[in-house]
Amino acid sequence: MPVKKKLTAVCVLTAAVCLFAATAFAETGDVAGVIQSTWQSAVQQIKTVVNTVVFPALDLILVTAFFVKAGTTYYEYRKHGQIEWTGLILLFAGLVLSLTAPLYIWTIAGV
Repeated sequence: MPVKKKLTAVCVLTAAVCLFAATAFAETGDVAGVIQSTWQSAVQQIKTVVNTVVFPALDLILVTAFFVKAGTTYYEYRKHGQIEWTGLILLFAGLVLSLTAPLYIWTIAGV
């Protein structure tokens, strides 16, 4: 009985793949041109998503980490009398780079 169920599952899966598979045809035989035009439209979508979703999420994470680190640095200063600046400076530099990244990242990536 398990063999029959496995065979049925494989047949259903094969039928689903054949049913939902889409074929792409290049009308003039210029496959490279079709791929390049598809890539150009995909690049614009990728840029939009990265600029509107990824960078703001990264900024939010870095701002939260910066303020948490600033709070813990203050408490360590109150406890030990000295300030450790390294963590704050690194988080601030990462935040500045992340905030300004949409201005220069696409020219570096060559897109």
